[in-house]
Amino acid sequence: MDEEMPVDVHNAAQLVVTVDFDAEELWLAEDPENARRPGVLSQARYGVQVAVPALLAMFRELDVPATFFVCGGDAERHPHAVDAIAAGGFEIGHHGFSHRSPHTMTAEQEEAEIVDGLTALHRHTDRVAGYRSPSWDFGSSTLGLLQRHGFAYSSNMMDAVHPYRHAEHDLVELPVHWLLDDAPHFWFDTSSWDKTIRSAGEVAAIWREEAAAIWDLGGLVTLTMHPQIIGRPSRLRMLREFLTWARGRSGLALSTAGDLAASLR
Repeated sequence: MDEEMPVDVHNAAQLVVTVDFDAEELWLAEDPENARRPGVLSQARYGVQVAVPALLAMFRELDVPATFFVCGGDAERHPHAVDAIAAGGFEIGHHGFSHRSPHTMTAEQEEAEIVDGLTALHRHTDRVAGYRSPSWDFGSSTLGLLQRHGFAYSSNMMDAVHPYRHAEHDLVELPVHWLLDDAPHFWFDTSSWDKTIRSAGEVAAIWREEAAAIWDLGGLVTLTMHPQIIGRPSRLRMLREFLTWARGRSGLALSTAGDLAASLR
């Protein structure tokens, strides 16, 4: 991976709220047989039918800009949900066509995923500036393909708390981390019954501690969420409280991922 080249962030604390809209593609990528398991896929339906409208309403009410990274396959499957995101003035980013990880593909397969995803997303928005891969995984060709297809930024790396430019590619990186992702804390899978689902209160404390420490360094908090996970009622309440707390912090700037990346190019 490229050596980090810092960009000038003016020592400004930043918050970018992101939602990974992966719906059915998440489970189909894990196991194609999940297409025949309506109970498993009902989690995706909850995300689309209940959580996305609730998140859009909350972001509008709190005046919080947000970026939705959408799988192209899910955009084709749920066009009305993606139209609602775009109509609300929220940014739409690329999250693969399927939810397959780039490191499992050849360069040709990965490029096809990027192109097919762009085709699907461009039915809903004129500009797709950012890319977040499934599970934040890259292949050896990923950065070059992103540059070839005109992306302005990536939001996948866990090697910094400030945005930076990739040394050999004209891309801004908006760093992420599992601490600030809902999935590691809340994800549950029946293949691993020993994993405990954390309470909303525990996760709120983790997010506040990490966010405050990053902001004290003048860094970027990239909050990463998934509708089917964060969209449970108690977690939506926790998210509202976290965003209200963050909005009360003096000197904190909130923007979409695309707007922040554009300001740093």
